[in-house]
Amino acid sequence: MTLPTTMRAVEITQPGGPEVLVPTTRPVPQPAAGEVLIKVEVAGVNRPDVVQRQGLYPPPPGASDLPGLEVSGTIAALGDGVTGWQVGDRVCALLGGGGYADYATAPAGQVLPVPDGLDMVQAAALPETVFTVWTNVVERAGLSAGESFLVHGGTSGIGTIAIQLAKALGATVFATAGGADKVEACRSLGADHAIDYKTQDFVSVVKEATGGKGVNVVLDMVGGDYLPRNIDCLALEGRHVSIAFLRGPKVEVNLAPIMMKRLTLTGSTLRARTTAQKAALAATVREKVWPLVTGGQVRPVIAKTFPLDAAADAHRLMESSTHIGKIMLVL
Repeated sequence: MTLPTTMRAVEITQPGGPEVLVPTTRPVPQPAAGEVLIKVEVAGVNRPDVVQRQGLYPPPPGASDLPGLEVSGTIAALGDGVTGWQVGDRVCALLGGGGYADYATAPAGQVLPVPDGLDMVQAAALPETVFTVWTNVVERAGLSAGESFLVHGGTSGIGTIAIQLAKALGATVFATAGGADKVEACRSLGADHAIDYKTQDFVSVVKEATGGKGVNVVLDMVGGDYLPRNIDCLALEGRHVSIAFLRGPKVEVNLAPIMMKRLTLTGSTLRARTTAQKAALAATVREKVWPLVTGGQVRPVIAKTFPLDAAADAHRLMESSTHIGKIMLVL
């Protein structure tokens, strides 16, 4: 395959609002040893892209400065030592950055085949979200069949996958969302209890539905004043996992219920993990989650697609929080 020397891309010209996302031309990156070059067809838009654009989440050392943490497309070239993949393979991949471009490199271990039955838009919506949900809900929190699970932001990209995956694992699912349409969307995805946080107190709903016991696991991307409320609605031996903090990272916490209920408070980020750690996670996702995807138990929800040059508009929609599901850039 003859590759061009330059490509379209969208770069962050300076920290700021969506307007700082500007189309540009960049050299096509070359895959290093152990990497593949992907001709990008679709790139996912995620909250970390927004935070990076604001200047609050710099890419890890060695990663592209371009935003974009997940893509789908076809393999265009192989770096030295890559096995198991061929030029032309249809794939999706988790990136350290660089997805808002015609071409992007990815460590071969972070590349997965496009699941049967999914198109490229759906495939690109999976890596960042599925990796995040699996590692936090299953590996860190240990959610298992017969337990109960609460996810905030149930109609976000993370939330929509978390609801479906938790149901597939055999859990009773609680989800919060804002407004009747979003609550109904949570129900349609399998949530047993969909809570409108604008009109309902999720702590009261959880306690009533569980007979006062509380839920076993909370996946929280809100932070701030939600943390003590989450602690209040956790059951004995409950596990709380923080993955973002839209209401801020700092909060005063009463340690007494943590001790009395023997709670575990944990959290993680995905982007800063080592290549080996991400490859191990990718292998687990391929084994455990891909069959659920091909079987229809877990499917990405697509809110809207934008052309690459309209990345700023995609970020405006992300920040409006009016969407349900994933926002995608189609190249």
